Amino acid sequence: MADQGVPTLTRGSSSQPDEEEKEYEDLMSVMAEKLDSDDFMQELSAGFRLLSDERTGKITPASLLRGAAAALGLHGMTAEEAEAMVKEGDMDGDGALNESEFCVLMVRLSPGLMEDAEALLEREIDVELERVASHG
Repeated sequence: MADQGVPTLTRGSSSQPDEEEKEYEDLMSVMAEKLDSDDFMQELSAGFRLLSDERTGKITPASLLRGAAAALGLHGMTAEEAEAMVKEGDMDGDGALNESEFCVLMVRLSPGLMEDAEALLEREIDVELERVASHG
């Protein structure tokens, strides 16, 4: 994530300079490998709902800060980091992430998923071809 201008999420308080920061492991590719495409999208949607503002139905910097702390235990995220993360995925320029923008951002920021994209696509094509053949 750091190479795309988005802060790396760390566990714990970033206000402690001596505290060891731990990067979170990229589990998106593991999820995509273990789940079929529908289940994977359902998991992404569940993550979106955890972080979105109930009033707007979108992820705002403020809802990301609340959700990150409450649901993910990321108490060290700053307002600037949350704003940068939302800005990174905000394709329509409204200052928030809708569910589609969130899903695209999560896939883009997953190095493992991007590396495995061709194999995952081939797997889904094979599944769809088998489904069509069994119904045709």
